[in-house]
Parts: sequence; structure tokens; C-alpha cells
Amino acid sequence: MTPTDLTITPRDRRFGRDRAAARHWLNGDPIATAFFNALSVTFPRGEAYFIESVRAFRDGAPDRLAGEIAAFIKQEVVHSREHLAFNRQVADHGYELSRLDADVVRVLDLAKRRPPIVSLAATMALEHFTAILAHELLRDPRLLDGADPEIAALWRWHAVEEIEHKGVAHDTWVHATRDWSGFARWRLRSLMMLIATKHFLHHRARGMMDLLRQDGVTGVRAWGGLLRYALVRPGILRRVAGPWLSYFKPGFHPWSVDDRALIALVDSDYADARMTGPLPSAA
Repeated sequence: MTPTDLTITPRDRRFGRDRAAARHWLNGDPIATAFFNALSVTFPRGEAYFIESVRAFRDGAPDRLAGEIAAFIKQEVVHSREHLAFNRQVADHGYELSRLDADVVRVLDLAKRRPPIVSLAATMALEHFTAILAHELLRDPRLLDGADPEIAALWRWHAVEEIEHKGVAHDTWVHATRDWSGFARWRLRSLMMLIATKHFLHHRARGMMDLLRQDGVTGVRAWGGLLRYALVRPGILRRVAGPWLSYFKPGFHPWSVDDRALIALVDSDYADARMTGPLPSAA
């Protein structure tokens, strides 16, 4: 269950408006930079879709859930604004982002043709995906070692709020399907996670490869570097495999892992964590 003392706090922050970062802002590494840049391109439109999907079931929600939905929407609106600003910086470095954006539009146009409850199930799945990535990003500060400080702050801020509101889409789903059988809930929830994961991995890999081609990194060097980054070192996708599988448990809830300590860590002096290395994994 979502902790009863949890407060979802929209933090209206702005990043990097008055300075320009390097083209390869993450430790001078085009592979690592492409990984995050391709993710960022998806966020403005993707988060608008999340907002629409959850808002569709706000009417009639219990007061506490309705308040959490409102806070979720406020957080996602600011996330979209900041990633639009970040994406403009990426474009200013000479990257052509129109193909990546068009890919996002095509996928979302297909998704919006589905019934609202299916869109909510897709949102719930993708919110879990972003939350487990956010957990890993905060758990191990070394993932952003060598990053431009303002951009690192942007990603950590976003990760904090993804963790903070990670139960909202799920709790909205539980309320919206309160008259369904447990099996019917589990079946659609699990199916949408499989579909969402397939699309996420395929389209994000394609976007990363597009950005790498624009850096002159192609073929085996590009694919090998991307697979090594995602699965070996630092291996962020490998690290989230266990938490991803936990989604398929019949009694799954995002807050089965209480990672509020990570939020407190970022709100304190994050440099201390760098000296001690990664925190224990939630897997």
C-alpha cells in the first residue's frame, strides 16, 4: 500500500537556463549521453499521455487519491516543461530530434485509440518502469558521475518525483477496476507491461541509435556500446530486471519497496553518497 504519511510534493525547479552544457554532457561519453537524451525526448509527450490517462478516472475517487492525482499532474507538468527545455539544449548541439519525436507521436496515437482503462494500464506499467529506473539512478550516484552538474540535478530531481508518485497510477487503477475480479486485473496489468516493455525497449534503442549515428558512431561500435552500457557496465537495465519481474506478482504494489530514504538522500548532501558508493539494491 502507498504509505499513509507520504506527501507528493511538486517541486517547481528550473535547470540549466543560463548556461550551455557540453554536447556529450555525461562524462564525455556519446553512448551514455545518447541513453539519457533519447529518454528525455519521450518525456514531454509521454507525460502528457500519463496525465490524460490518470485524469480520466479522477471523478469519484476517494479524497486522498484525488489529492494525489492532482499532485501527480502538477509534478508531471513541470517534468514536461523541464525536459522540453533540456531537449532544446540537445537540439542546439546539432542533434536532429524530429525523427525521435515522430516515433513517440506514432506510438501514442495508437495508444490513444484504446479504451481509457487500457491507457491507464499502460500508464501504470510505464510508471513502474520509470520508477525502478529512478530508484537505480538515485541508489548509485556513480551512474551520473562526470555529468554536467545542472543536468545531473535535473535527472535526480525527476527521479525523486517519479519515486514519490509511483503509486498514483496503480492506486487509480485499483479504484477504477474495483468491480473486476483479481484475475482480470492481473491479466490486463501483466499484458500491458509486456506490451509497454517491448515498445519501450524497441523505440528507445532506435532513438539512441539515431543519436549515435549523428555522432558518427554506427554499426558494431554503436550496438556493442549500447548493449554494454545497458547490460554490463553500468548495466542499468540489467539492474532493474528483478524489480521489473516483481510487477507480475498477483499482490504487487509499487510501494512494496519503500524507497523514501532515497528521496531524503537527494534532499541532503548527495556528495556523501558518492563517497560511500551505491546503497543496497531493492531487488
